[in-house]
Amino acid sequence: MSDGITRRKFLAAAAATGAGLALGGGVFAESKSSSTVRVGVIGVGGRGTDLTGTLLSFPYVQIPAICDIDKDAAKRAQDLVESKTSKRPAAYTRDETDYENLCTRDDLDAIIIATPWEWHARMAIAGMRAKKCVGSEVPACMTMQECRDLIATAEETGTAYMMLENVTYYQNVLAVTRMIREGVFGEMLHAEAGYQHDCRFLAFLDNGTLTWRGRHMAEKNGNLYPTHPIGPVARWLNINRGDRFVRLTSMSTKSRGLRNYASQKFGPDHLLAKRKYALGDTNTTLLETANGSTVTLYFDLCTPRPYDLIFRVQGTKATYEGNHDAIHLAGTTPEGEWEKFGTYQEKYEHPIWRDLSAEAVKTGGHGGGDYIEIHEFLDAVRNRTRPPIDVYDAVTWSAIVPLSIESVAKHGQVLDFPDFTEGKWKTNPVEPIGKTSLMGRL
Repeated sequence: MSDGITRRKFLAAAAATGAGLALGGGVFAESKSSSTVRVGVIGVGGRGTDLTGTLLSFPYVQIPAICDIDKDAAKRAQDLVESKTSKRPAAYTRDETDYENLCTRDDLDAIIIATPWEWHARMAIAGMRAKKCVGSEVPACMTMQECRDLIATAEETGTAYMMLENVTYYQNVLAVTRMIREGVFGEMLHAEAGYQHDCRFLAFLDNGTLTWRGRHMAEKNGNLYPTHPIGPVARWLNINRGDRFVRLTSMSTKSRGLRNYASQKFGPDHLLAKRKYALGDTNTTLLETANGSTVTLYFDLCTPRPYDLIFRVQGTKATYEGNHDAIHLAGTTPEGEWEKFGTYQEKYEHPIWRDLSAEAVKTGGHGGGDYIEIHEFLDAVRNRTRPPIDVYDAVTWSAIVPLSIESVAKHGQVLDFPDFTEGKWKTNPVEPIGKTSLMGRL
């Protein structure tokens, strides 16, 4: 890692001198239009199609090109764009490297990436090298080398990057964020969150083979999808802006759920019902911060259960329980009791939710989170400002993937968590979540 960090320092210094790199994310390449945003979409399967529809809800967005190796998916996306704009985008479908040709087009200001996880980092790097603003689906990267490469490329090119983490824009998450900023929770102590969602159906194709998700689940054991829960928690704890993760340990249970599901779907004698799967049914990761806060992070794709993000956050003055949609405030709530959070969610409505919720809810997508995340990305592109979830946030949240895999493989060994900001977390200001937010003045 030391070689990569040394190179980063050199590149950052050079870029800062030549291009005025902004702390925490880089500056944008010059756009040919400050009003119209021209976006290329790489990956137009289910998630990419949803994001394409969200992009088209903004009247100033044009989509000149899309890319997918699935020609049928590409055609559906072309039809969707044409039906909304009367202009048919070019399609890049030749092979797995054709996205590179999309990135080099001179009629794009930005690209959106919604492909399998293992492609996110390399496609983002290609986009930034082509001076395109990048909005990437989660996680940002899957290996520590990709973490370093993403930061080095952003700093070298002076091109901005945003990870599209929609859960940070949920209504309750934003309200809790505002309450924390206003001191209602006091000093932050602990958070508990998780991605717990029975997704075994996404691991297997009907023809008896593994999907790309299934291959990851068959080969890797750790927390493979941490950003939905850790994104809000990182905001609540001011990670990279006054605090940082310093240590991590991770353990997984035995693996049973995938084989059980395959047996039910294909029969007990099928190869997929007999093979071994690396991913433990439940992974638990513990993190410690420099300021003495702790985080318990769960990951469970493989047991029969409802969707559950948990979202418990504790301070010296208050505790919020997302599962119960409840809060306890010292000196206000009767001792030993909970209050419904709805009244506080209304009282502490976050300005970004106040300003965008009507259109966000109408447009749909994860309770409005998709609309707001795309709004914030496009707003940064139009104004050439640093995005609210920058490359350092993206890499910090995503690094839990390879670190948890390493810790599990070493029987829960405690690992040091890299400081991707190289000490800047100590002086970085607490940032607002997007241009619409008033958090910086709360």
